[in-house]
Amino acid sequence: MPGTLRDVVFVDGVRTPFGKAGKKGIYAQTRADDLVVKCIRELLRRHPELPPERVEEVAIAATTQTGDQGLTIGRTAALLAGLPNSVPGFAIDRMCAGAMTAVTTTASGIAFGAYDVVIAGGVEHMGRHPMGEGVDPNPRFVSEQIVDPSALVMGQTAENLHDKFPELTKERTDAFAVASQAKLQAAYVAGRIQRDLVPVAIRSEEQGWGLAVADEPPRPGTTLEDLAKLKTPFRPHGRITAGNAAGLNDGATACVLAAADVAEELGLPVKMRLVGYAFKGVDPAVMGYGPVPATEQVLQRTGLSIDDIGLFEINEAFAIQVLSFLDHYGIKDDDPRVNPDGGAIAIGHPLASSGVRLMTQLARHFEDRPEVRYGLTTMCIGIGMGGSVIWENPHHKDYGTGEGASA
Repeated sequence: MPGTLRDVVFVDGVRTPFGKAGKKGIYAQTRADDLVVKCIRELLRRHPELPPERVEEVAIAATTQTGDQGLTIGRTAALLAGLPNSVPGFAIDRMCAGAMTAVTTTASGIAFGAYDVVIAGGVEHMGRHPMGEGVDPNPRFVSEQIVDPSALVMGQTAENLHDKFPELTKERTDAFAVASQAKLQAAYVAGRIQRDLVPVAIRSEEQGWGLAVADEPPRPGTTLEDLAKLKTPFRPHGRITAGNAAGLNDGATACVLAAADVAEELGLPVKMRLVGYAFKGVDPAVMGYGPVPATEQVLQRTGLSIDDIGLFEINEAFAIQVLSFLDHYGIKDDDPRVNPDGGAIAIGHPLASSGVRLMTQLARHFEDRPEVRYGLTTMCIGIGMGGSVIWENPHHKDYGTGEGASA
């Protein structure tokens, strides 16, 4: 029988504090699956109005799906979190956009009528599972010149983006990175970051047990002079440094999505409504440019323009990647609509988990900015892709009227 698509809403999102990857990082002796389980349990704790049996899917992303990030982590995390045996789950991978894809995939299922309520998220323990661990790229990629050899090294693709846009200088990217650190520090002082963090019990052989309650990567007080001294590991006299790029990190995220009518039935809060999304491919050698065509496509499909977007959460894998997006749309480097509380350069980027981090921060901005109707979460994706999702603010006076959009 014919059906109609249902509105999909973002109910809530949480994340662990992000840690530095490696033996000295806060999660060095913490399992990856335990991190995402903490997020799922926290969502259920925060929303007792959601009966666990009403969750109909758990989609968890991981880029390196092995060890404690393997074994169909969506299903195993659901079981470990105490969800009923009847709740299925699956693992998903789209590199950095894993959690974003977990959201868009399950949201599509909700819109179609396959689910009422889902949990979607991602986890990456780069200390235990470095990016590229165990991969075996087909030699045809290089021998048949399918991709440039640099396409498999993310830092080199960022250097290529500098080559493509020479007006995007290292001075500009360093200034953007300094601002990201400062904005995150201000957000912590104001208490805006802590409200979405899930405390995680951690263990160290040297220091014993502890509690992770804040992100480990931030470097408050970073200056342009500090960044100018850093090495450029991907090219002699290059422009990409550890200071204007996201680090190697551990962490997890999760969110609850629901059909709008089911959220109303259960008394679940509505923090955002999904308007539309798109993923697009680009030359893998300049993968950081992916958000531009992805955003072009989602704007076209929803009938919106870039001027309709009042808030931007852009994943800061590299500052050059963000600036190439901003320059394309004529947006200033320091536009206050962009990453108001800082981004991945300061917070960290545990690959597959970051998409939901962007969404959770955008939802909080919506609460504080009822005059903004639409927001965008967007990110570049390894092997030459971009993903963009447009959301509507439920606090806006025209929420749900369909004005200005076809979705």
